[in-house]
Amino acid sequence: MRNGKSKTANIMVILGTRPEATKLAPVILELRRPAKQFNVKIIATGQHREMLSQALGVFGLKPDINCDIMRREQSLEHITSAALSRLDPILGCERPDLVLVEGDATTVLAAALAAFYHHVAVAHLEAGLRTEERYNPFPEEMNRRLTSVLASLHLAPTPGAKNNLLKEGHVEGSIYVTGNTAVDAVLWCASQPPPDLPKTSHGAKVILVTTHRRESWGEPLKRICETLAEIARRFSDTEIVFPVHPNPKVKGIVKEVLKGRQRIHLVKPMDYMSFVHMMKKSYIILSDSGGIQEEAPSLDKPVLVLRENTERPEGLVAGTSKLVGTNTAKIVSEVRRLLCDEKAYASMARARNPFGDGRAAKRVREAILHYLGMRKRRPMEFKGVVRRKSD
Repeated sequence: MRNGKSKTANIMVILGTRPEATKLAPVILELRRPAKQFNVKIIATGQHREMLSQALGVFGLKPDINCDIMRREQSLEHITSAALSRLDPILGCERPDLVLVEGDATTVLAAALAAFYHHVAVAHLEAGLRTEERYNPFPEEMNRRLTSVLASLHLAPTPGAKNNLLKEGHVEGSIYVTGNTAVDAVLWCASQPPPDLPKTSHGAKVILVTTHRRESWGEPLKRICETLAEIARRFSDTEIVFPVHPNPKVKGIVKEVLKGRQRIHLVKPMDYMSFVHMMKKSYIILSDSGGIQEEAPSLDKPVLVLRENTERPEGLVAGTSKLVGTNTAKIVSEVRRLLCDEKAYASMARARNPFGDGRAAKRVREAILHYLGMRKRRPMEFKGVVRRKSD
């Protein structure tokens, strides 16, 4: 295929979680354009089940094969071994020209390793994100580092991510800066009619909260929840909407601390379309999610990151996000600043989005064509600076 003789490439997209689905969906739709340059198959490991199906369904997509590996309170060992064992015969039978994976979930590492075992090239979307702390976030930091070693094509979202890969010794010609497809997905969803959302009081400043990462389980998560109760108590013009992750280690603590609290709405996980419109409705977002750090700037929403570090430093530099960790005093202080200081709020809400411009999926398509020898000229790359229309 690299010699350009074949007119059609067989692409296997392997995914397992909701974030992977939302970021890969724009790419899948782009690769399936009528030009017929690609045959695309979607393989779901099922690391997430309902949340994965919901995310794909928003874009009118469904898996061609579902490995259905999810188990209650599943361990990392189970996810890795089950994904490997289910993917092995699929890859052996299909023999695709390229396997496409996204991000840093355990499915990503397992899929890259399975493809390597079958001598199938791996394209890694959202490559090059680093905190340089192997256990933080856990296991994502090591998942993405190992996937970079296994990948042949690195689709970096920003120039900073490309620089991380270059520092690790990856060949520059194998790296393409595309922008982040999360921006493509969120802009499309935001343009659609809004669905029904959790009811909040008219005029209330809505604080949207998500937290689920493993490093937050236990005392850090309990501290976050106690802080949310304090925010609701102190700021009577706010209401908190908290879609609670279904993992029992998250749900148990959240309900124990926050159930029945005034002006705090504990709701079930939303489908992606609803969540995007909930972000639009919100005033501030508190989250430990990586994707939200990329999505929220496109909706003019400040993000306070409930983590001690981030692999997305571009947001910190641009001013779209701020690290607050799980310290009660720091979180409350930053929330107060955004609620009470209009200039401080505007400086974050109107900061330039460094993550994308809504055209990342097209760049990914062109990068794959170039890598496979189906396009001669190397495509233009995302420069990492997006100016708003009002600039």
